[in-house]
Amino acid sequence: MKKLLLSSFIFFTIVVSAQTTIIDSIVSGGIYRNYRIYIPAAYTGTSARPLIFDLHGYTSSAIAEQAYSNFMPIADTANVIMVYPNGTLSGGQPYWNAGFGGAVNDVAFISDLIDTLFTQYNIDHDMVFSCGMSNGGYMSHTLACELNNRIAAVASVTGSMSSFQQLNCFPNRPVPVMQISGDADGTVLYAGGSGSLGIDALVSYWVTNNNCNSTPVLSTVPNVSLTDGCTAEHSVYIGGDMGSTVEKYKIIGGGHTWPGSPYIIGVTNQDFKASEKIWLFFRKYKLNQFVGMTELENLNSINLFPNPATTVINIECENISAIRFFDVTGKIVLESHQKNTDISALAKGIYSVVIISDKNRSIKKMVKM
Repeated sequence: MKKLLLSSFIFFTIVVSAQTTIIDSIVSGGIYRNYRIYIPAAYTGTSARPLIFDLHGYTSSAIAEQAYSNFMPIADTANVIMVYPNGTLSGGQPYWNAGFGGAVNDVAFISDLIDTLFTQYNIDHDMVFSCGMSNGGYMSHTLACELNNRIAAVASVTGSMSSFQQLNCFPNRPVPVMQISGDADGTVLYAGGSGSLGIDALVSYWVTNNNCNSTPVLSTVPNVSLTDGCTAEHSVYIGGDMGSTVEKYKIIGGGHTWPGSPYIIGVTNQDFKASEKIWLFFRKYKLNQFVGMTELENLNSINLFPNPATTVINIECENISAIRFFDVTGKIVLESHQKNTDISALAKGIYSVVIISDKNRSIKKMVKM
């Protein structure tokens, strides 16, 4: 299976301003997990901004993905925060555990990372998205299945979904999905095989889940590059529940590559930029259009008091599974499961409190006196 997820290992140097790309880490599942975050120059923290996860392929890395997908110009123009996490090692190679076995819970890692980033940056909670290359595309589909209460929409470039993923995928809402694949991909086969869904079957799965029209609106992508060795067509499945759609770009003659990338590795379509199309797709959606009013009311009904507090903080919420206190740097300084939590050991200051119940998460600010 992992052989099928192999994406070319890219060796190059990425030059990014030290003021805009930050390298950081968190602890998730008892493991230090590192990531890169690109902050556009236009970001001031005064308004909530969208967040996009861009997940690397098998054998690749966050730094390679950042250069290969080249989202930075789009992030600068649209004022979008980009996050490039690193997977863990399997057989000595970086990968994402998108239902392929192993003890690492990468869904929990992405969720924990969202919690941390929410405490550090002014992020629009309704506009968190995930995309990825190859194995990162598989992982984005996994997030659509298992973390759709936090991820509004996903996109996959040269990735698919394993049969195991499909059997264990139970979305509780429509999930907008964009799929970009080459029909001459020799790594993740367009027709499917070795436990992976074919691309048409994958798209059909999400069309059915979203209750979209089964017949797409089909168009040909203008063949502006006559030397890239391939062409492209675009299928849009409209009419889905709550305004959801599914989109597919089929690269005719295209390989296991990211369209529009400045790095040519095999047959790479240059008729359009995948990163640009992904953002244009994402920006149409907000999580709150897919979340029912009951859940929104539950989120808004979570309270903590007294605030400011000195020794004990009380939390009004049903079925609490965890309460996490983050300092201003985004570090977890206290974790509890009690509605009445002793905070006497915390230093004076402002904290972000993430309250996790069996159905929801809420983030509140707390002042320790």
